[in-house]
Amino acid sequence: MDFAAALAYLDEHASYDKTGRVDSPSVEPISRLCSAMGDPHLAMPVIHVTGTNGKGSTVQMITRLLMARGLTVGTYTSPHLERINERLKRNGEPITDEEFAEQIAGIADIEAITGVRPTYFEAVTAAAFRWFADVAVDVAVIEVGMLGRWDATNIVDAQVAVITNIGLDHTEFAGPTLADIAREKAGIIKPGSAVVVGETTPELVEIFLAEGGASYFIRGEHFETVDNSLAIGGRSLDLRTMTTIYPDVFVPLHGAHQGENASVALAAVEAFFASPIEEELVNEGFANVEMPGRFEVLGVQPLAIIDGAHNPPGADVCAEVFFDDFQPEGRRILVVGTLRNPAEMLAALRADEFDVVHACTAPSPRGVPAAEVARAARELGCDEVFAHDSVAEACRAAMRNADADDAILAAGSIYVAGAARPALRKYAN
Repeated sequence: MDFAAALAYLDEHASYDKTGRVDSPSVEPISRLCSAMGDPHLAMPVIHVTGTNGKGSTVQMITRLLMARGLTVGTYTSPHLERINERLKRNGEPITDEEFAEQIAGIADIEAITGVRPTYFEAVTAAAFRWFADVAVDVAVIEVGMLGRWDATNIVDAQVAVITNIGLDHTEFAGPTLADIAREKAGIIKPGSAVVVGETTPELVEIFLAEGGASYFIRGEHFETVDNSLAIGGRSLDLRTMTTIYPDVFVPLHGAHQGENASVALAAVEAFFASPIEEELVNEGFANVEMPGRFEVLGVQPLAIIDGAHNPPGADVCAEVFFDDFQPEGRRILVVGTLRNPAEMLAALRADEFDVVHACTAPSPRGVPAAEVARAARELGCDEVFAHDSVAEACRAAMRNADADDAILAAGSIYVAGAARPALRKYAN
C-alpha cells in the first residue's frame, strides 16, 4: 500500500454509513483492533488531553516541554490543517508518507483478520498507537478527538489526564448542559491518573473530582498564570505550579488564552515527572512551541491571519485577540466559513465590526453553503458581504482588494484555516 492507497482506504471508512455500523458511541471496535496488534497503546506512558478549547495548543506545549527534558515524544492530534501526516508526530516531525502508508496497511490487515471495520478516526488513531510503539517513543501526548469517554483515543491508560476547560460544543452528542459535557470529558480519567483541571467553575470541578483519579491539580488552587502580558510575537508569563514560580516565560503564541494554556501544560508536565522542571528547560520548551493555524500570522502588508477556531467560545477568543491585541489600523476584512450555526459563529467573531466579509463554503461535507453564511452576515448587520464557492476564491478576492495597512482574518473552522493557509501565503508579503 502506498500513500495514495492509504488515503483511499481511509476515505472508504470516512463515515458510519461506509463502515456499516450503527452510529453509537463505543471504544469496543478500536479495543479489538489494538488487542489484535498486541495493545500498542499500552506500550508507553500517556498524557491524555481533552477540553472544549485549547487542546491543540496545550498538547504542543506539553510536547515541547517533554522534549526539552530529553524525551522522545509521540504526539497525536486532530484534525489536520493541510496534510494528514500532521496528526502523527515524533519529536515534532510529522510521520513520512511511506511510514503512514505502512501503518495504515497494518490496520487494513488487522481489519481483514478481526472483521472489525474501523471508522476513519479509529483507523488513524490505531495507526498512531502502532507507530508510536514501533518507533519506541518515551511518552505519547494524545489529544481527544471529541468529548472523551467514548472517544477512540480513550483506550489509553493515562498517567496524566488533562482537562483544559468546558464550553458548549458537540451538544448534538452530549448536553445540553455544561455539566453533561463535563461528565463526558471526565471519562478520560483513570484510577491511576494524575488529573490536571484547567476549568474553574466549582460545580464542574466537582464532576472531575468525583471521577476518581489518583491525584488532582486544580487551576487557582495548585497552579495558575500569575502574570499574562502582551509581548512582541507572543506572551510574557509568570507561571505558578504546585512547587515553583517560573518568571518571565516567553510563549511565541498570540492571545491571553495561550498564557492560560501554558499554565495547564506546565502543570501536566510537572505532574508527569512528579517534580519541578528546571527553569532553563521550561524557557526552552515554551520558546520552541509552534501552532500553525492558531492565530497564525502569514503576512504583514496587508496583515494576513488564519485561525482555526471552530466553535463560538473559540471564535470569541479569536475576535478578542484580533481587535484588542492587534488593533488593525486599516480596513478589517473577514474570510469566513463554518460547519454549523453560522449566525452564532459570526456573532462570536464580531463580524459586524469588520468592514468587508467574504463568506465561503468550508471544504468539508459538513460545510455550510457560502450563500447561507453570507445571509447570516447580512442579518447580523454586515454591509459589504460577498459569497464565494471556495476558501481560495474568497482569499484571492480579499487580498486583491486589500491595501497594505488592511488586516485580513480567515476563520470559522480548522478546514477554512487549512485551505486559507496556502492561498494567503501565495499573496502575502
